[in-house]
Amino acid sequence: MGIGPWELLLLLGLVAILVTARHLLRLSRPGDPSPHTFLLWAAQGFGLGRIPWAPGTFGSLGGLLWLIVSLGDGSLARFVFAQVVAIAFSIRACGVAEQVLRQKDPGSVVLDEIVAVPLCFVAWIAIVAGRTGAMPAAEYFFSRQTVLFTLGIFILFRLFDIAKPWPVRGSQSLPGGWGVTVDDLLAAVYVNLVVLLVFLVKHWF
Repeated sequence: MGIGPWELLLLLGLVAILVTARHLLRLSRPGDPSPHTFLLWAAQGFGLGRIPWAPGTFGSLGGLLWLIVSLGDGSLARFVFAQVVAIAFSIRACGVAEQVLRQKDPGSVVLDEIVAVPLCFVAWIAIVAGRTGAMPAAEYFFSRQTVLFTLGIFILFRLFDIAKPWPVRGSQSLPGGWGVTVDDLLAAVYVNLVVLLVFLVKHWF
């Protein structure tokens, strides 16, 4: 059996995490002042956020991996439960990371991007489920027919996350991990609005 595009993406993500795992050794060395080593590492995208260039982009790529894992074979209950748990965990871990690093929304903290990316696909998932009567499995979004649209959603999220239109930027003033996480969730809302608009235009024309 050959390796499909989404499987290849998962493998590449795992390799990236393993390559950056050496940074975890720095975090866990004796004398580390943080009692929350694991939460800090998780907030930094399990090592992805410690990549010295474009950590937000690598974190967002990690979000595609999270989309694959949380969708699995296409269970709605699994997907919803996974997103709720991930958001709650992100708020906690990112809040701890701010305290440990003593920075507001540190650049190395990318767990918020990871948990927000699957939410960018909610409108598309709902449309497909409405048409077929079933949740799409993960491989649907990485087939030859859909991978370019998936890439477009990824790019849109990065644009909204960087540009931070209202009220995305303002949400960063929320306390602790809320301010770190909510702005990315709002960026995902903007992505879904664009996706809905694209599907409406396709339907009309």
